[in-house]
Amino acid sequence: MKHTQPTNMIYIAILRGINVSGSKKLPMAELRTLLTSLDFTEVQTYIQSGNVVFKSSEKNQEKLGSQIAEAIKKQYDYDVPVLVKTIEEWKTAIANNPFTETDISKQGITFLATIPEATTIEIDSKDDRFKIISSEIYLDCPGGFGRTKLTNNFFERKLNTQATTRNWKTIYKLLHLAEAMEN
Repeated sequence: MKHTQPTNMIYIAILRGINVSGSKKLPMAELRTLLTSLDFTEVQTYIQSGNVVFKSSEKNQEKLGSQIAEAIKKQYDYDVPVLVKTIEEWKTAIANNPFTETDISKQGITFLATIPEATTIEIDSKDDRFKIISSEIYLDCPGGFGRTKLTNNFFERKLNTQATTRNWKTIYKLLHLAEAMEN
């Protein structure tokens, strides 16, 4: 009987709130080393805000997110929410963008840890728009992200789940890194 190696899946992990305003400092080289110590392979990071692409034989994404969060807590003594997605989930999130008619540089996706029960939230967000689809919130903020009321904290309070937002440049770069691992 032939023994086969478990197939490694490619994942995209996004961490919330590291290297922001001088708090929760976590150099990407140290993050790569930490994840490699968890038996993840081909670990790559993108910019300093906690974007990681890696391979793992583990099939449970929640477990992977917990492993990463626990390792950061153990090594650095602070809590960091971690969301883990497959390439397929990432591509679906990209394809579901309802705001394709406007400037993509003023848009982003807020990724949620769970699918919220509510899909509508009342807020006077001026010209900013959002739409909840599955476990993503699509943002269109013509005035820029620095001025919007549509923040991670706002959505976490209203929807009772963890949230972290990425702009489209980062979203596409993470997809590109993940797809490069497929070959």
